[in-house]
Amino acid sequence: MKIIRYLLFPFSWLYASAMSIRNRQYQRGSRPISAFDRMVISVGNLSTGGTGKSPMIEYLIRLLKDRYALATISRGYGRKTRGTRIASKADDSRSLGDEPFQFYRKFGNEISVVVGEERILAIPELLMEKPDTQVFLL
Repeated sequence: MKIIRYLLFPFSWLYASAMSIRNRQYQRGSRPISAFDRMVISVGNLSTGGTGKSPMIEYLIRLLKDRYALATISRGYGRKTRGTRIASKADDSRSLGDEPFQFYRKFGNEISVVVGEERILAIPELLMEKPDTQVFLL
């Protein structure tokens, strides 16, 4: 196990360097930052699957749904549709993706479920349809 640690150590420095450069770009304003007048909660590592993001989103839904108008926004991995889509009764896992469809089946009448490759663009689209949305879970 120690050998693997030593072999992977240089990659950790590369990753740390890349993240440092990226963070400085945000601080200097050379990378755009988007802000909304609503609460946005982003869960998990967006590049790695199997880290418990969906159970955490379900926990947050159960915790917040009685106090706030909630929406989940996902990229909808594995879906056969494109663009932003607000879940409806006509949707299934092919049109939404597995996890968003699971959220819709469990909580569809209590929250909004939205999929879109560009989540930053999905927020304004949903607000046009449902302006009372208070919290976005990504």
